Amino acid sequence: MPGFEWFGAEERKHVNDVLETGVLMRYGFDGPRKGIFKANELEKAITETFGCRYAQLTSSGTAALTTAMTALGIGAGHEVIMPSFTFVASFEAILAVGATPILADVDDTLGLNPAAVEAAITPRTKAIMPVHMCGSMADMGALMDIARRHNLIVLEDACQAIGGTFNGQRLGTIGDAGTFSFDYVKTITCGEGGVVMTNNEATYRACDGYTDHGHDHLGADRGADRHPFIGLNYRISELHAAVGLAQIGKLPDILRVQRANKKILKDALATVEGITFRRLPDPAGDNAAFLSFFLPSAEITEVAATAIKAAGMPAFYWYANNWHYIRQWHHLKDATVLNPLLPNVRQAITALAGQDFSASDAIMSRCLSIPISLNWSETDARQKADALVKAVESVMSMVSVLA
Repeated sequence: MPGFEWFGAEERKHVNDVLETGVLMRYGFDGPRKGIFKANELEKAITETFGCRYAQLTSSGTAALTTAMTALGIGAGHEVIMPSFTFVASFEAILAVGATPILADVDDTLGLNPAAVEAAITPRTKAIMPVHMCGSMADMGALMDIARRHNLIVLEDACQAIGGTFNGQRLGTIGDAGTFSFDYVKTITCGEGGVVMTNNEATYRACDGYTDHGHDHLGADRGADRHPFIGLNYRISELHAAVGLAQIGKLPDILRVQRANKKILKDALATVEGITFRRLPDPAGDNAAFLSFFLPSAEITEVAATAIKAAGMPAFYWYANNWHYIRQWHHLKDATVLNPLLPNVRQAITALAGQDFSASDAIMSRCLSIPISLNWSETDARQKADALVKAVESVMSMVSVLA
């Protein structure tokens, strides 16, 4: 699943290129760096690999989301519709720009339910944020249609689906802007890092300046740059970019291995009666970082998660996870923050405690996700598949006897 599983000579070579110059910052110091600009190279590689016109690297995926929203003009008085199943960074970034996160139910894609999005739109809605969780896509056809009809911005959080596609287009390049995270457990990693991708030059220019204190980067001397607007420091370092430059070259092989190993597990698990699989709006576009499936009930799913772990395999039961699902986001629902929130924002997020997420609960309480390792051989994958099937069958047979 994560690129760190394939960390080797290529990463060390690019990192050593930087270390030999001693210039760890991506801007300036043109003489000492001897032509080594790893961040520039990685941004170019991203545009070529993912088919977007512009890419702006950031220090993290969270910084990428915050930068993208700022560049797209999202802020105070605006609402951003996001899914109830995602990583906490999604709502953190919305709050960071002064906007209000509006949580909507997910469906069996594990992404935003288009009907729930439509129902959540108000006059204050500025954007829809689909999140492509666990390697695959939300229903982008329906969500883009809603956005066009309501004149809304679409910002894709594709941090968990690097390399995935929808109808031949790379996830993260379909909306007005899209983001990846390159943290340690993502499909390709920089150790820490992120990127904003867009096809709009004005959006890119805003991202470029915002991540570096508002510098316009139009001159040869960064110290003499003008500052058209106020920015922050969300820069990536040359060391992190160097790791990413090696990793992006491995992406085709990473996707090939993930897809092969996932198919082995899925084909085996498909023989178990009562198991259904996550719906993929475009099966060919799955990056295959996870195998996600549903069991008949929450009670069975919880027992199955324990059985799978006892069999030596990891299993994510997102329903009880405090990073990824609304049920455990008590700090959000209690508005536990270190700085004051605008009254309307505080009111909106504390109202989440009473919001009905039963449609999401019905999906997530029955869902398990198995991460797919890049280091499995075919023999390993088949052994894992056998262990997975036996664990699930043992639980299902026990339930059948009790019934």
